[in-house]
Amino acid sequence: MEVVKITPRGYCYGVVDAMTMAKRVAKDPNVPRPIFVLGQIVHNRHAVEDLESLGIRTLDGGRRVELLEQVPDGATVIFTAHGVSPEVKARARERGLNAFDATCPDVTKTHTLIQEKVDQGYSIIYIGTKGHPEPEGAMGEAPAGRVALVTTIDDVAALPFGSDTPLAVVTQTTLSQWDTADVIRAVQTRYPEAEVHNEICLATQLRQEAAVQTAQDVDMVVVVGDRRSNNSNRLVEVVEKVAGKPAVRVEQVEDLEPDWFRDVDKVAVTAGSSTPSQVTRAVIHWLEALKA
Repeated sequence: MEVVKITPRGYCYGVVDAMTMAKRVAKDPNVPRPIFVLGQIVHNRHAVEDLESLGIRTLDGGRRVELLEQVPDGATVIFTAHGVSPEVKARARERGLNAFDATCPDVTKTHTLIQEKVDQGYSIIYIGTKGHPEPEGAMGEAPAGRVALVTTIDDVAALPFGSDTPLAVVTQTTLSQWDTADVIRAVQTRYPEAEVHNEICLATQLRQEAAVQTAQDVDMVVVVGDRRSNNSNRLVEVVEKVAGKPAVRVEQVEDLEPDWFRDVDKVAVTAGSSTPSQVTRAVIHWLEALKA
């Protein structure tokens, strides 16, 4: 069986920056202890375990502003690459916590865009994944009643804005670019005057395009990524829906099943932008061993 390694794959610069910041904080003896991350630093349990080995505790399982209350007075908190709302930052300052912001620059750009559009009198249609921390943080830049989340085309019909409302459409950075284009078209059909800002980041786009292109010439694609990683799940989705080829997501080499590859002559491997390279390498080595 031939194994094709898709490029680019794995860590994007936003994830590299976030992990580097967290490790630097952990190793700084002058940083107040204990150190907490507000949510998973990136959506990959291997990356989270790496930080835990340095003494960084991860708080997860709720809204960021609620998780913040679990951080004791005088402690240090790190905001994840997904970004947080102004409410979270204000509460951290109010409590006098020692805060470090590991928000991805592309996410920060989206926050700034929403701030500017709200100040100009626009209401915001945010295209994103329900329950994901990135929409939670970004949508917090707009007042209640002036922002609405859309995930699918069906959600567009339920939008509360009138036809005369100035609207700006903004997107999460890690969506499927093809599905997002469909949702944008649906929004424009209902609101022809809406101003569209597609904020899907370049790293996401390049990984999706490379996966779709490579999938044309292989029998199957393996995506290495955490179950909570939106960009990893979208890689599986675009391979199946756009390239029309089977794809499977695994979190680690132990998840692989030999039977999946019984009739596969050529398999491609890619990884979500929050997947550590050593995890992907282990998957590639396992697949290459099936040649024997």
